[in-house]
Amino acid sequence: MSAVDFLAKEKIWFDKPRYDEAERRFYEHMNGSPQPTKDAGANTILQDIARARENIQKSLAGLKTTLCNRGSAQPPISQHSQLSTGSSISSSSADHGELVSRIKSLELENQSLHKVVENLRAALSKLECRVAVLEKSPAAVSPASAPPVPYTNGTAVQQKTSTPAKEEEEEDDDDDIDLFGSDEDEEADKLKEQRLKEYAEKKAKKPAIIAKSSILLDVKPWDDETDMAKLEECVRSVQADGLLWGTSKLVPVGYGIKKLQIACVVEDDKVGTDMLEEEITKFEDYVQSVDVAAFNKI
Repeated sequence: MSAVDFLAKEKIWFDKPRYDEAERRFYEHMNGSPQPTKDAGANTILQDIARARENIQKSLAGLKTTLCNRGSAQPPISQHSQLSTGSSISSSSADHGELVSRIKSLELENQSLHKVVENLRAALSKLECRVAVLEKSPAAVSPASAPPVPYTNGTAVQQKTSTPAKEEEEEDDDDDIDLFGSDEDEEADKLKEQRLKEYAEKKAKKPAIIAKSSILLDVKPWDDETDMAKLEECVRSVQADGLLWGTSKLVPVGYGIKKLQIACVVEDDKVGTDMLEEEITKFEDYVQSVDVAAFNKI
């Protein structure tokens, strides 16, 4: 089947635009051409524009005539102008009244402020008088309360205020002193020595405070094939006076390698971190390095 035969069987109207145009022309011919209607519409619009122009010109001409008549007549002042002048006078009088009221209010405020300033000045003068009295009172009281103390070579000398009876009692006490000693003095010395010994014994019995620290160590192996159980056994085999091993765990580092994280408590005077690192790194087959992860005082 050729293409022409195929298109012939298809229900397609290829010439429809030509038929539509022919139908339009037919109906225009039957009803008359639309040109006259279009011209009529244009004529009505032009007529409306012309009428509007005439009205504008008439209004302008009337305005000119009225202005000319007013200028030639020059009538006396009209009632409208009188009203406008009266309104301006009334507005000016109202403005004047507002100004007067404002001035009066400002004068009242000024008077009140003057009163406040006077009250403040009076209170300030009273405070100055009180301060002056308080400053003078200690100077007046101090000489009477504390008599001057004589000085010799920069040191104060006590004045003798005792009565003659007290002086006689002191002389009697001096006479009673035994210059060659007595048994009472020996007993007092013995008691003193005994108390000192007891104090020293009590102090020696008190337990001394031992400074301790909690240390968290990170022990790293060489590779992922290192026996971590054997590594931990080697680390715990390090023993010393003042060293106590605690809990431990394996922490992954990367690439299948895990490090041993172990805690211990040490006495600061006996065990140090340097000693622990040296002792643990001696196991070269298992241990690559030792780091201090945490160090806390107990």
